[in-house]
This record gives sequence, C-alpha cells and structure tokens, in this order.
Amino acid sequence: MAASFLRKEPETLRTHARHTAASLGILTFTGVVSNLAILVDKNTRVVVAGMTGREGSFHTQQMIEYGTNVVGGVVPGKGGQTHLDRPVFDTMHEAVEKGGANAALIFVPAPFAADSVLEAEDAGIPFITLITEGVPILDTLKFATRIKTRGRSRLLGGNCAGIITPGECKLGIMPGHIFTPGPVGMVSRSGTLTYEIVFELTNAGLGQTTVVGIGGDPIPGTRFVEVLEMFENDPATQAVVMVGEIGGTDEEAGAEYIKKMSKPVVSFISGRTAPPGKRMGHAGAIVSGGLGTAQSKVDALLSAGAQVADKTTEIAGMVQSVLATRV
Repeated sequence: MAASFLRKEPETLRTHARHTAASLGILTFTGVVSNLAILVDKNTRVVVAGMTGREGSFHTQQMIEYGTNVVGGVVPGKGGQTHLDRPVFDTMHEAVEKGGANAALIFVPAPFAADSVLEAEDAGIPFITLITEGVPILDTLKFATRIKTRGRSRLLGGNCAGIITPGECKLGIMPGHIFTPGPVGMVSRSGTLTYEIVFELTNAGLGQTTVVGIGGDPIPGTRFVEVLEMFENDPATQAVVMVGEIGGTDEEAGAEYIKKMSKPVVSFISGRTAPPGKRMGHAGAIVSGGLGTAQSKVDALLSAGAQVADKTTEIAGMVQSVLATRV
C-alpha cells in the first residue's frame, strides 16, 4: 500500500488527502496559502551551490519541477554557462546581484562546504541550507560561529534533508509529491523519519504548513527551540510534530519552550534501543556520559505537556486527536 501511495501524482495525492480529511472532520486547506508558512514560500529565490554536480543536478531538477523559483547555480569557473535552463554564476555575490537570490542551497562536497556557506553569508543571503553530510566539525564550528556572531543569515543544517512549504517552495532532497498544504508544522532531525511520518499524515488528510529538517550533526545551524517558536507564531500552524533522536540536549531545550506554547505538540524520539557510546546514523546521535538518552528526552517532553508516540504510525492519529480538541 505504501509503495503505491507514494507513486501517486501530486494532485491525486492532494485530492486523496482532502477527501480523507473531510470524512474525518479535520480542517485542511484546499489550495496554496501564501504568507502562512515559515522560512520559505513562493517568494523565495534560490541559488544552488554545486548545481552542475550529480546530486546538485538531480535535486535542482526536482525542485524546479516542484515549482521552486531557482534563479541559478554557483560553480566557480563555470560562470556564464547555463544548466537546467538556469544561469550559472561564479560567486554568490554575483547570484545576488544578477539573480536576486535570497536563499542558498549548498550541495558541494564536505571539504568545500564551509567556504560555500561563508561565501553565501558574506553575500548577505539571509537563508542558507546546508545539505552536505560529513562536514568536519571544526569547519562547522567556524561557520556556525560566524553566522551567529554577525546575525545576518540563518543556517539550516548541515547534514539535513532541507525544508518544504508544500505547494510553494522546496529546498533540498525531500520527495515533494508526498507533501500537501495543511495545518501541521513539522520539525525533525531525521530525513527518513520525516518522509515516513509525512506519508502517514498526508494519507490521513493532515497537510503541512512547513516541514523543516534541522539535520543530525552535533552543531546544527537551527535548533528545535527556534523552529518551535516560529510555528507558535505562524497563524496557519495549528499543531506541531517534533521528531528527535538520541544524542545532545536539543530535545530537552525544545521541551522547555513547549511549556509556553499555546499549540499542541506531538513528538517521537528515535534510537531508544541504541547502546550507550555507539553512534547511530547521525554524527549527533550518540549517548555519552549519561546525556542525550531517549528516556531523558521522552520524560522532558511528557513533563512539558507534549504527546509522545511510541511508534511513527501512531503520530497521525495523535495529531487528529489534538486538532479535534481545537475545533
């Protein structure tokens, strides 16, 4: 069933979601809602660093087909060329000056990712998404510190799936056809779990305002608490799904903010069976010194008033329940 559902065309998927929602009495949007999302929307103008590479080409093409306004790519030495019917620039500054870019998507290999992020920040691009995995931790520390100190740009990632506002803009590697507009905001450290849960939400008639992948690295550019605050202030978001995993204390920090939220939060923590000291999947998914355990995160979320699912398949039903109480 899942495989056939995932193969449905976007409009078929949206129609299916609306019909399912109507039968359940769940409020959903029947079209694209502008200016009711976080971080990206139909006005986002994207430049892709590494657009001519294999991964960059594939995912940029997917983004263009989805409707994202890709204004060009940045590949040093290839300026003046075109790729995917988009101009290629030598520098981020040129992409801003000639293409009007206000968001950058980084697909360059890990050894060069830091330079690409720093160049985008120096060009004044306000939103930078770093997809690349395996960026050296000292490189990450360097550009994360600079971005925070200067305060001109927001970094999402690295090692993240990207971000999507369904029907308007997709940055990254998320499979756009499983998303549909609706009232549920979502923030997640895991790309794969994001797709699995969004599939369940859409199949249950629960569309999404914006879905944010913050990534699994130890030093994320954007943290749970920041995205939770954005969803709390977004008038279209009626409920939030938060997907965490073992390692670090970001989920606990997010739980502290959840205590102040007016909107319900449904959460899931992965890695509950991981042995201490063993990295599981992501660089940041490791329990060390008794910190970052699944149970500490579950306890913090429960004490904050969030609902915590034991299995991903429970999340859609829990979201339906919390939305029903807000009607």
